[in-house]
Order: sequence, then C-alpha cells, then structure tokens
Amino acid sequence: MLYIVATPIGNLKDISYRAIEVLSEVDIIACEDTRHSLKLLSAYDIKKPLVAYHKFNERKESEKLAELLKEGKNVALISDAGMPVISDPGNVLVNILKENDLEYTVIPGATAFATALVLSGFDASKFLFLGFLPEKSGERKKFLKPYANLDCTLIFYCAPHDVTKTVAALYDSLGDRQACAVREITKLHESVEYFSLKDGYENEPRGEYVIVVEGAEEIKENFENMSVEEHLAMYLSEGMDKKEAVKQVAKDRNVPKNEIYKYTIK
Repeated sequence: MLYIVATPIGNLKDISYRAIEVLSEVDIIACEDTRHSLKLLSAYDIKKPLVAYHKFNERKESEKLAELLKEGKNVALISDAGMPVISDPGNVLVNILKENDLEYTVIPGATAFATALVLSGFDASKFLFLGFLPEKSGERKKFLKPYANLDCTLIFYCAPHDVTKTVAALYDSLGDRQACAVREITKLHESVEYFSLKDGYENEPRGEYVIVVEGAEEIKENFENMSVEEHLAMYLSEGMDKKEAVKQVAKDRNVPKNEIYKYTIK
C-alpha cells in the first residue's frame, strides 16, 4: 500500500496521530529532500529508510516505488510541506499505481492554500486554486486568460523571488483588485498583508507565499451585454483615467487597445 501523507506546512506540531503512526510503520519513506524531511522524522523519533523523490527523478523513482509495492512493501510519500501531489511531486506515481491496479490512500492534513484562504478573510464560498504561475511572460498571460472574469476568489503559490513579477502579471491579466499575501503560515512570523494589484506588493519578500486575489465583480462579468462606450464609462466612473480604461476594456474583450481607443475619440 502507498500512503500519501500530509506533513506540517510550518509548525512541526501540525501533524496527526495517524500520520505519525503510518510513517512509523511503513517500510520506506519517499520524500522531496531527505535532509529536510529528517527534521520532521527526527522530531517524532521515526527512523525509516528514505529515498529522494522530486520533480527531477519523478518518473524513474515512481517506477521503482511501484515495483516495491508489487513486492508487498508499504511506502509513504511525503513532500517538504503540506499535501503531496498538490503543486508537489506525486501525480506521476498515482497514475502509475492506477494503471497497475495498485492500492494507495491519503492521510489528510495541513494544506497551505486552504489555510491562507481562511486567513485572508476573502470569500471562501467559491474559490479556485491555481498553484504557481508559469515562468515565461507569454505563458503566464495565456494561463490566466480563462480566469480573468470569474467571480470566485483566486489562489496562487509564489516563491519569494517571484512575488514582484507574479503580482505584476496578475494585475496585467486581472486588472486592479484587492489581494492578500500570506506568508510563513503557522510559523512564528506568520503574516497576512493586504494590497491592491495596481499598487503592487511593497514589502520585502521573505518566505514562501500564498497570494489570494478577490474575484471579478459581477458587473464586470456581464460586459458582453454592454456597448464599448458603456464599458469604458463604467471604468471611468470608478476613477480610472482614459488610458487605464482603454487598456482594461481591451483586456476584458480580448481585442487590441487601438480598437477600443477609437471609441474615446468619438
């Protein structure tokens, strides 16, 4: 049996009795960084053989782990923090197990995006978790385009060195919205910092981030029922200058800015 085990996202006490029990009883533990995982395992006096399982060897190691499972071994899969598979390695292994009718189960626990959503205070009745944005600018725009007019809260993961470009990309694709940067979750210096996408995140980036962004306003979802003039007037009435309004209307309608600009001349 493969046990997919959630581990703490910061505070080492955020682990279940069941997770400790499973990690203590399996034959082998697969983890992203053996040195990092040793800190957790040592804290609970768990001594088991460890194998490195990360994005660079995921395919090869998945096949090896599948063979161990076929031999009757019990294996635990953990990531550096939180739930494996979610923005972490593990999906390849799960698919191989499904193809080979091998058993697996999940030992639930801490997940950063759910904790950050609650901490943000934004609407949690409907939300969409989108993980890390692509590295390249063009790919980021393409990735974000389908979500630009959704009225649900959007959640992203972000490394500290990517905060500035991530926030800029979100503003470029989503327009100005209220956002929240949650970092160091469950740790001593946990913080929840609010800002607008237009103004950007101004604090010095430190630690891993979850960026939570408010959904599109309902009126902005229904722009298809507006004329271009009405669409422009809506943004101008909100305080945007003409240049900003033209840019946002062009984004909303997915057309070049010069097609919208001609309506301002009229």
